[in-house]
Amino acid sequence: MRSDRITINAKKATQYIFLVCGLAISSWAPMVPFVKEKLHLNDGNLGLLLLLLGAGAISMMPLSGYFSRLYGTRIVILISGLVAAIFLPILLLMPNSWMMGIALFIFGAGVGTIDVAMNSHGIHVQNKYGRPIMSSFHGLFSVGGLCGSLGLGLLMRAGLEPLTAAISISVLLVIILIWKYPSLFSKQHEGNEQENHTHTEPEAKIKTKSGWFSRRVILLGAACFAVFLSEGAILDWSALFLKENKGIDAELAGVGYATFSIAMAAMRLLGDRIIERVNAKFVVVGGGLIAALGIFIAVATPWILTTLLGFMLLGVGAANIVPVFFSEGGRLKGIPASAAIPAISTMGYAGQLAGPALLGFIAYHVSLAAALTFTGILLLCVAIMYAFRKPDV
Repeated sequence: MRSDRITINAKKATQYIFLVCGLAISSWAPMVPFVKEKLHLNDGNLGLLLLLLGAGAISMMPLSGYFSRLYGTRIVILISGLVAAIFLPILLLMPNSWMMGIALFIFGAGVGTIDVAMNSHGIHVQNKYGRPIMSSFHGLFSVGGLCGSLGLGLLMRAGLEPLTAAISISVLLVIILIWKYPSLFSKQHEGNEQENHTHTEPEAKIKTKSGWFSRRVILLGAACFAVFLSEGAILDWSALFLKENKGIDAELAGVGYATFSIAMAAMRLLGDRIIERVNAKFVVVGGGLIAALGIFIAVATPWILTTLLGFMLLGVGAANIVPVFFSEGGRLKGIPASAAIPAISTMGYAGQLAGPALLGFIAYHVSLAAALTFTGILLLCVAIMYAFRKPDV
């Protein structure tokens, strides 16, 4: 399928939107130590606040799909992106835990909404573009993760107050959103694209109900939960881990998530070619083992450089596992993708957004190192499960 100018422009705009989402959520990572110190929180209380961030995101994900069908993904992307951008610096202004919880819930709602809308928009663009490009979109999300986590820390290192640095990132997000909004597909364009793919819908509608209760869907969803949990752990806890366990300066504590993001971005940008050259089992089993090893190295080693090496290995190993799971979910026999993919993705994002709160309780009752080790054990279980499971797609 030959891509027209509108589709090419929409592809470029969608890449920027993935970048915006990565920037927004990752800029929170280096802010965590400042919030914890300002509000005098222990690990358990911080975990509760992080749970509210995840609750805001997960609660809006189903509504994001509804609003996207009603108004189009373009307007949903713009509004939710603006919400996330505006509330990013507000997080540093909250004077107590209650107000911080409300602000985190709204910030999470904005991030969760744009996440679903941009992925839906990316599917529309990919269908029009005529070849796989979703991995490149997710690669730009990881690039945004790098720029957000490292950029905010560097701005503070350069002498800016944390609030001023956060406002600078927020202004950049708003500029990109307004700049790229006109190039995104309109609701009418999305509707026309969907009409070209309706020939598969009748069969899907007949079987939709069974997908949510399938053992195979639950198994893939649980595995996605574990992989996404490791990503969420690095986002929400890596800066604190480097500061309190490894003695790194607070201004540079975002370097852990940045290292992870560089590795994940590189592997995702190569993801389509990697998956084509080797089989899915090799990607999942090998990736799971590498990711688990990375976590164990990061926790066990006393040196900063080897800790960062561990975060890098986690990014390399985990990068392409979830795309394999999503692809497999779309090919399950007897279960339409319209039933399998929402269930798998919801369980996965629950791990990324709400799972780190569980780690907060482990950190409070045992230690933060134990909480991160727990994520490594889960990744090891994913690799073992996939190595010995019977293919049933």
